[in-house]
Parts: sequence; C-alpha cells; structure tokens
Amino acid sequence: MSIAPKPNSALLIVGHGSTENPDSSTPYFDHADEIRRRNLFAEVHCCFWKEEPSMREAFYLIDAEEVYVVPDFISEGYFTQDVIPRELNLTGPTTIVRGKTFHYCLPVGVHRSMTDLILKRAKDVAPGVDPATTTLIITGHGTGLNQNSTKAIRDQVDLIIAAGAGYAAVLDAYMEEPPFIAEWDQMSPTPNVVIVPFFISDGLHSFQDIPVLLGIETEVGAAASQREVFRQNPHSLRGKTLFYSSAIGTERLLADVILDQVSDFDQLHQNQ
Repeated sequence: MSIAPKPNSALLIVGHGSTENPDSSTPYFDHADEIRRRNLFAEVHCCFWKEEPSMREAFYLIDAEEVYVVPDFISEGYFTQDVIPRELNLTGPTTIVRGKTFHYCLPVGVHRSMTDLILKRAKDVAPGVDPATTTLIITGHGTGLNQNSTKAIRDQVDLIIAAGAGYAAVLDAYMEEPPFIAEWDQMSPTPNVVIVPFFISDGLHSFQDIPVLLGIETEVGAAASQREVFRQNPHSLRGKTLFYSSAIGTERLLADVILDQVSDFDQLHQNQ
C-alpha cells in the first residue's frame, strides 16, 4: 500500500524496549531509518517504555503539530490499550495534547500485511525447501496476562492457511502455555520444520529462551549481538530438520506495515 507524503506531520514509533537486552531497540530504529529515508514525514522519532527516550519525553522531540503514533507491538493489549495512551495523554483515535494533534494507529502486528512478511521470512530461512514437506510454526510468549498476543498469532495461522501457501501444516505454539514450543517435534507431522518467532526484536525470548526450548542450545546464552549460533540453519534435531528464523519484527519490510497502519488510520477516520 502506498502512502501520500505528509510533509507537515511527524511519525512516532513506540516500542517496549528493555533494560536487560542491548538488541531490543535495534529494529525500531531500523524501521525509523527506513521510513526517514523515504522522505514521507517531516520527522520520524522512536520512543520506549523501558528505554530512552521515554514516551513522556517524546513530546519534546517533535516540532510538527500533527503526529501519527504507531505502536511497534505484535498485538493489542496492556501496552497499546493502557500504557501508551496514559503516557501520551491519548483519549481516543485523535487527541489534541498541548496544541498538537495526535492520531493513534493500531499496532503493526494486527495488520493483515503481516501474513506476507511471515511467509517471506519462512521462505528466506529455508530456501529451496518444499512447503509440502514442511510444518510452519509461529511462536510467541503466551501468557494468561494478555490473551490478545496469542490471538494475533492464531489469526496469522488462519490467514496463512487461507492463503494456500502450500505448507503441510501451519501451527501456533508458545513458551508458557499449550501448545508448547518445546514439543515442536511432536506436533510436526513432516520431516522439515520452520519456526518463526512472532516478536518485534531478537531479544531474550527469541534469541536466548526459545533456542533452549527447541533443543538448539543446552543453556541460555548471550544476547543476539554477541553470537552467531542461531544463524547456522538448518539444525538436525529429534529426527527432523529444523529451520529457526530471527524475529519477524527484524524484517526490514516491517517499515511498510507501519506505513500501512498510518494509511489505514487515514482511510478509517478520513484524515486525508
């Protein structure tokens, strides 16, 4: 989807961030750089919940009077529905705060174009592998605290099946609730298995916790920037050939999904 330039508007990409993982914020800045390169907005900024600049500091970064806010999150939930509106003083889709007009878009992970990114990532990580002999598993955290995160993954599974991508099976699995990703080999009926983590960044989960659950690693290792072991696909494990991709949010084309959400907001609310 193309988007008309907005030379008088700013784009604010909001991420979670991390105080523990040095790689957590990298994709957000990468997405901002890619969009900045296209000269669509007067300004493009990032802010975070757990890193600097904070959401409350974001107001002081922006000169433009119109601001599109896009949560760079996988699903709707506590952060997108409670934390971000509270920190930015947003009361609805469009809010005027201290003379600036903020448009609050939906998070990237719920956009329909995420399906194409997952299929691209799965194909890139297992080039030349026949989908008919392959199980595709989309994995996430899974938690009783936010059912929307698991819903976003289940929705993607349904969309991929409906798209007729040709995989023998398309499944969802989680770190902390059934079906458990640790049982990936038991749930996969095929000799080949491709696993795509449905996270924004290659953080503690996708690069340190899940590989242990899969059996790639025996213990939790260092952060992504400090090792290359998980780029050594494929892995021969438990009688199957496993391909493990980096987090979906590290895909460069996620910048397009951010822009898609801005475009969708305009169409829905007639802010052309």
